[in-house]
Amino acid sequence: MTLTLAAISFDCSDALRTATFWAAALDRKLDEGSSDEFSSIGLKEPTPGAAAWLFARVPEPRRAKNRAHPDLVAQDRPAEVARLVDLGATVLDEHDEFGIQWTVLRDVEGNEFCVATAH
Repeated sequence: MTLTLAAISFDCSDALRTATFWAAALDRKLDEGSSDEFSSIGLKEPTPGAAAWLFARVPEPRRAKNRAHPDLVAQDRPAEVARLVDLGATVLDEHDEFGIQWTVLRDVEGNEFCVATAH
C-alpha cells in the first residue's frame, strides 16, 4: 500500500484571507466558492502533481508554533522572499546549514513556512 499527499490543511481565523495569500504565494487559483469559513486551492480543479491546500475557520486562536510546516524551494530565494513579504508574510530567520540556505517566514495568520534555495 502506498500513501500519497492529497492536501495540506490549515486551521485559521479567516480562511479566505489565508487562502488568498497562499494562492498568490503559490501562483495558483483560489477555488470558486471559497469563503471566510472554508477556502481551498486545487481541490475543485486539481493541479497534476500538486497537493490541494485547504483552509478552515476555527474558533480557537493559534497558541504556539506550528509543529509541521510547508518547505518550499525557489530558484531566486531572495527575490521570492521579497515577493512573499509584499504579499503580507514576515521574515523570522535566515539559515545556512547542512549545505542548504533557507528563510523562515510567517504567513498572514502567523503560520510558519520555509523557502529554501533550489539545487
